[in-house]
Amino acid sequence: MTDKHPRINREEKTIDAMVTLYCRHNHQAETLCQKCRDLRQYALECLKKCPFQEGKTTCLKCPVHCYKPEMREKIRAVMRYSGPKMVYRHPVLAILHFLDRCRNKPVVAIK
Repeated sequence: MTDKHPRINREEKTIDAMVTLYCRHNHQAETLCQKCRDLRQYALECLKKCPFQEGKTTCLKCPVHCYKPEMREKIRAVMRYSGPKMVYRHPVLAILHFLDRCRNKPVVAIK
């Protein structure tokens, strides 16, 4: 049983799907190569540490940038490549991610 919010679980699935699409095309690998595994793990760790959690917007619009500059460029390259393909491969995740982009500012969860 997980105590994560469904929104965070969905974000994890979206990251995983995007990195997998990118790696399969750019590195011609059946499974993720080491660099892509490392990038996915880094992104998941940043997501886990996000101060906004379920109230987050997309990272592009977030006022807090958790990624190191080098890793941020790598994940942006993954998203630039995978984003358009997500509509065909993972339409539900793509639509929900697009709706998340409509949120201009993150919402701080009150606990």
